[in-house]
Amino acid sequence: MSIKVTSVTKTYSSQKALNEVSFTADKGQIIGFLGPNGAGKSTMMKILTGFIKPNSGKVFVDEIDVLQNPLEAQKNIGYLPEHNPLYRDMYVREYLQFQASIFNISTALDVTEKEQIETCIRSVGLEAEAHKKIQQLSKGYQQRVGLAAAILHNPSVLILDEPTTGLDPNQLVEIRALIKELGKEKTVLFSTHIMQEVEAICDRVIIIKKGEVLVDKKLKELQKNNQQVIKVVFNTSIDEDKLQQIPYLFSIDKLDNTSWKLFFKTEEDMRSQIFDIAQENELKILELASENKNLESLFRALTLQ
Repeated sequence: MSIKVTSVTKTYSSQKALNEVSFTADKGQIIGFLGPNGAGKSTMMKILTGFIKPNSGKVFVDEIDVLQNPLEAQKNIGYLPEHNPLYRDMYVREYLQFQASIFNISTALDVTEKEQIETCIRSVGLEAEAHKKIQQLSKGYQQRVGLAAAILHNPSVLILDEPTTGLDPNQLVEIRALIKELGKEKTVLFSTHIMQEVEAICDRVIIIKKGEVLVDKKLKELQKNNQQVIKVVFNTSIDEDKLQQIPYLFSIDKLDNTSWKLFFKTEEDMRSQIFDIAQENELKILELASENKNLESLFRALTLQ
């Protein structure tokens, strides 16, 4: 088991950032670690890397106690934080040599420092840019440098905090493919706000809100749930409590005064029930559409409650 988190709680002053969080992860899994802003994602990632300590709970990486032996655990962890901390006035190879010296690559791995640097450059597709200073690179290539640094010591666990933020569509596709390739041999914990990225590359999803785990399931299981999402636009406003009378409704997203997105837990087509509510309240329906079930709709339904 590559990651084991048990009952982790972290409090900042009077605010509880994490509350009894527990989960495990195995080798070869890419896990989407999701939640709204302030949910505790970055805090959990910093605890996993040994950067901060929780108030209580246990954290193991490759059976090493991160809280008791953080330096030993960090040998097995590659970390790309949300704000990629690069030395932008350094050349790509120069920066990676600096990182390699920190991890003492030539001693830790059965390869020379130069060989490992070149292997990582090839792995992340940096060959054509490796002769440049980091500040000369696009955001996408700077993210590749961060990934190269994260895998330089050949860790078994990769922790990636918002690795695709600020990338253009082409860069997104390239970084997505790279993460998927890395996930074949490593455990990847991948935080993002882009649900399409999770659906494209992740095997499993963990959703947290206000420091607590709401969902921990395989992506395929989530995609098979019986959730139904219907968007409706009325000709005038309606009170939310009247919509709450519809059976099987478990969440409501108000788009504007007349537009609503309704989330149901049933396979029954609920559009007829919405017609009935409209008729009872002397409303006209201008638009009524059943949306495809996807991770984004589930995420919104869970985190907007």
